Amino acid sequence: MCRRHRKINLVFLFLVLFFCVPGRSDATHGGSVVISSSSIPKSFNPVVAKETSTTFITGFIFEGLTATDGITQQVKPNLAISWNIDSTGKIWTFYLRKDVYWNDGIQFTARDVKFTFDRLIFNPDIPTSSRDVLSIDGKPIKVEVVEKFAVRFYLPERFAPFLRLMGQEILPEHKYKQIVDRKAFSFSMGLDSKPEDIVGTGPFMLEDFRPGEWVILKKNKRYWKKDSQGNSLPYIDRIIILTIPDQNLALLKFKKGELDMISLRPQDYLLLMKDKPADVKIFNVGPSLGSEFLVFNQNLDSSIAEYKKQWFRNVKFRWAVSCAIDRQTIIDNIFAGLGHPLYGPVNESVPEFYNNRIRKFHYDLRKAEMYLAEAGFKKGSDGLLYDRDGNQVSFSLITNSNNSQRIEQANLIRTDLEKLGMKVNFLPVDFNSLVTRINSTRDWEAVLLGLTGSVDPHFGKNVWVTSGHLHLWNPGSPSSVYSWEKEIDSIFQQAAMIFEPEKRKQLYDRWQEVFCENQPMIFTATSDVIYAVKDKFGNLKPTVYGGLFHNIEEIYILPIESGSSKARKKIGK
Repeated sequence: MCRRHRKINLVFLFLVLFFCVPGRSDATHGGSVVISSSSIPKSFNPVVAKETSTTFITGFIFEGLTATDGITQQVKPNLAISWNIDSTGKIWTFYLRKDVYWNDGIQFTARDVKFTFDRLIFNPDIPTSSRDVLSIDGKPIKVEVVEKFAVRFYLPERFAPFLRLMGQEILPEHKYKQIVDRKAFSFSMGLDSKPEDIVGTGPFMLEDFRPGEWVILKKNKRYWKKDSQGNSLPYIDRIIILTIPDQNLALLKFKKGELDMISLRPQDYLLLMKDKPADVKIFNVGPSLGSEFLVFNQNLDSSIAEYKKQWFRNVKFRWAVSCAIDRQTIIDNIFAGLGHPLYGPVNESVPEFYNNRIRKFHYDLRKAEMYLAEAGFKKGSDGLLYDRDGNQVSFSLITNSNNSQRIEQANLIRTDLEKLGMKVNFLPVDFNSLVTRINSTRDWEAVLLGLTGSVDPHFGKNVWVTSGHLHLWNPGSPSSVYSWEKEIDSIFQQAAMIFEPEKRKQLYDRWQEVFCENQPMIFTATSDVIYAVKDKFGNLKPTVYGGLFHNIEEIYILPIESGSSKARKKIGK
């Protein structure tokens, strides 16, 4: 970019920030929030997006028929005001709001819903991951326009997660139909788009984008939501998202007042607290939905040595490993004490499905040695561990080399297992190589990885069932499958067809109990989710699931006299 254009861009950003300073008498409307993103979006197309750098932006612009409440984690009405389901559980009718307009002024109707599903989601020419989760037993959903503000879905089977999946973004037929007809939709809504090319119903709309510098979103003045007094939402005029690839630099800019909000790593929290900033609020909202785990290759078709397969398929070997991992040391050394031990695939941040009765293998080297002895392992005079046939217990452990925290964790686990006499050959590899070894060659023995997590276990089905593409520990031929894995397959099949929350909970409780008893994935720890926010905003309600922005339309800038003294001094300059 030439200097002249850069100067114009910086002047534009200065004007946006200057005229959005909250100095008006209205305490709840106006102003801007300045945040950061570590990378630029790849497009503004929510249908083909697969990366969070894109969906983070499009989440402010587009909406679905339903939404998941950021606090309760329950499904709530959104573009659909209500719905009903027939006695078969296969036919859903949604009744749409009549006061919703696209940000270009055209009214939202049932035709837009049908267009989104028929021409976008279930269009084989468009690469979208939404089609995978919305296809039921490989069959598409049929959509019918009942009337202008009513739409009906015909499902091939009962499908309990369907209502939550109706958070799928809806796009306008009038804006994108011709692009789909030209088979150009997959490449539309790119970074070279004009703001008026990106049309949604969400609280914000695209105003400006400068690659590597910022994305600016402005208030959608046609947004349909109102507050309890009937005032239009959102309160804030703009969201300014600066591109800052380096987390350390983002923290520095936050401390200097150039950012209003930031997500903190544990080390960031410690650095920030040393300064004891008076104008900052810290929110620790609890354990992350994500997880870290160690997994052994139990696939009988893999190329690893046969005797190693027998180790990894021995449940008491896995129990011993789980007991040998010092989760608290991981939390203290890597997460600066700001974390929680993990013993299963769901933690307390998902109260609807968390089962606290699972078997937990706490750190206990004595028990670990007992389990190994029961499985036929014993230490030699050299202090090393051997199986009953005299094979030394030695295996390779890999993880992705671009994740420093995971490398630290792998080193701690190696030290823990060496106390049992195991020899662990740790090798960080680049992520693409790691994926190839897991999915294609199956040439690996143990791996340390993570999952992002979700509020409904069904959305992790690819991991838990034997046919899943991410069934890490035991992909391959049916001969490798355990009877307990077949039980889990049955649980997920049943739970997808049951609507009663209590019955679904019972099924997923059983899944967690079976899973944790057999330890195919040995969970380690997860960090707390921590946010730092300048003390000048009202209605902030951060949560683990919803983050800082699940109620972005309700967040407002406090009047100057309501902030801290330090904040008042700064705003008054």
